[in-house]
Amino acid sequence: MIGAVIFDMDGVLIDSEPFWQESEIEAFGRAGLALTRELCLQTMGLRVDEVVEYWRRRRDFGETQAGALEDSIIGGVVERILSKGVAKEGAAEALAFFRGRGVRVALASSSAYRLISAVTERLGLAEEFDCVYSAEEEEYGKPHPGVYLTTARKLGVAPTQCLAIEDSFNGVLAAKAARMKCVAVPEPGQRRDSRFCIADTVLDSLGGVGMDVWQALQA
Repeated sequence: MIGAVIFDMDGVLIDSEPFWQESEIEAFGRAGLALTRELCLQTMGLRVDEVVEYWRRRRDFGETQAGALEDSIIGGVVERILSKGVAKEGAAEALAFFRGRGVRVALASSSAYRLISAVTERLGLAEEFDCVYSAEEEEYGKPHPGVYLTTARKLGVAPTQCLAIEDSFNGVLAAKAARMKCVAVPEPGQRRDSRFCIADTVLDSLGGVGMDVWQALQA
């Protein structure tokens, strides 16, 4: 039986993936690396430090320090979230639905606490979670399962009794590596990506969360 539901944040609760792409394109552009939105999809779901390292290994660009690039990207995303961030379709209803099932509800994100705070402030979600945890405290980010395993431990629920809600393939990999059930809600451009077949359920939006999905996940 599912005893806890753990939400990813970016692209699940808030429509922030375009903000990440815009901020990465700007920050890397200033450092001499021209990214596109399509290229940004390659690092979707990774921690910001891992995004910087990913491109530094693959492309030759300026000598900008990694820390400065990370701060620039995060700052751009925070600014955009606080000024124009909106909840994803069905997010509030899904939170209410799972709360109504009597399970514990958590947020586990690859994003830094600075970003998590911006999102929960913007969407008024600060009191919605039993646990909020960032992969910045882990040695490795997603697709490593660490962020999910630690969140389950903090909740006092076995990983095999947890359900993760994810939008990226890296996030789904992390959840399944942690031996959790997983509902994937991919971005529109990725919904035909066959790799999401490893998720237990794939939805077009959180608006698809309901009793039929819940009962199927209990099997």
